[in-house]
Amino acid sequence: MANYFAIFLVVMTAVTGLIWLIDAIFFAPERKAMALEERRAVLGDDTITKLEGEEADPHLPMLVDNAKQFFPIFALVMVFRSFLYEPFQIPSGSMMPTLLVGDFILVEKFSYGIKDPVFRTKLIETGEPSRGDVVVFKFPEDPSVDYIKRVVGLPGDRVVYKDKKLFITPACDQRPCPQTAIAQEEVGKTDFIGRMNGRLVEYKETLGENTTGILKDPNERDAISRYEPKQPGTAYNEWLVPEDHYFVMGDNRDNSEDGRFWGFVPEQNLVGNAVLIWVSFEFERQPEDFMPTWVPSGIRFERSGSIQ
Repeated sequence: MANYFAIFLVVMTAVTGLIWLIDAIFFAPERKAMALEERRAVLGDDTITKLEGEEADPHLPMLVDNAKQFFPIFALVMVFRSFLYEPFQIPSGSMMPTLLVGDFILVEKFSYGIKDPVFRTKLIETGEPSRGDVVVFKFPEDPSVDYIKRVVGLPGDRVVYKDKKLFITPACDQRPCPQTAIAQEEVGKTDFIGRMNGRLVEYKETLGENTTGILKDPNERDAISRYEPKQPGTAYNEWLVPEDHYFVMGDNRDNSEDGRFWGFVPEQNLVGNAVLIWVSFEFERQPEDFMPTWVPSGIRFERSGSIQ
C-alpha cells in the first residue's frame, strides 16, 4: 500500500506539472494577449501594456487552474515523504516495549541512502545501518508489506540465539574471531501478558551504542529457525549474515516473526531509520462500547519522543 501511494504521488506530481508547463508554453501567452486586447478595447486605452493578477489570464481553464493549485502540494508531499521523513503506524506488539500498538512514528528516509520513490534505486550513498538501529524495511517474502525490527547482525556477522541469549561474532581478520555475548540485565516482570497468559519479563540489552528494553516470555521455549536452505557450517538458531544483508529481530523476542524465521533483509529493502514517536494512541475499547474499536480511547502523551 505504501508503495502504491508513492507511485500515486509521482504520477500526480508529473501530470499536474506537465499540464501547467504545456499551458504556460503553448496556450497561456495567447490567452493573455487576448485579455490585454479586450482590456484596451473596454477602456479605450492603447497604452496599457500589461495586466496583473487575475486580469492577466481571466479565461484560465479550470483544469489548468487546478493543476497549478495542486502541483506544489503533490511535489512537496512527494519530496518530504520520499526523501526526508515518512509516517508509519505500529500495528503489532513485536517491538514491545520499545514500540506499542498505536504508536505513530517518523522514519528518516535518507539514513541509508537516497532512493528514487518508485523503483527504489539508490541514487546517493548517505550511510549504513548500525547495530541496534530500529529499521523499517520491505518484507523480503512480500515487498508490498513494510516491517519494523531492530538490526542485530551486520554483514559478515555470525549470530547465535540460544537459551534466549544473543551471541554475536563480528567479522574480523583473525581466526577464530572472538564471540561476544550481548549484555542483558533483568529489570523485572511487566504488565505485558504473553501467549501462555503469563507476565513477560523485561531486560535491558546493549547492542552497539544502543541500550534498549526487550521482553522475554519465561513460559515459551526458544523458537526454532525455519530458514531454508540452512547455510553451510551453521547450526539451528545460528546465522551467518551475507554481504549487503542484515539480520533483524523484534524486541518482544518470543512474539516476533523476524529474521530467525525467514532469514535476512537485503540492503535494497531498507526504507529508513525509525527515529521518533510523534503521537501514541490507546485502542482499549470493550465490545459493548458505543464507539467503534478503531477510534482511539486515549492519548499516551508520555510516549512522544525519540526511539532508542
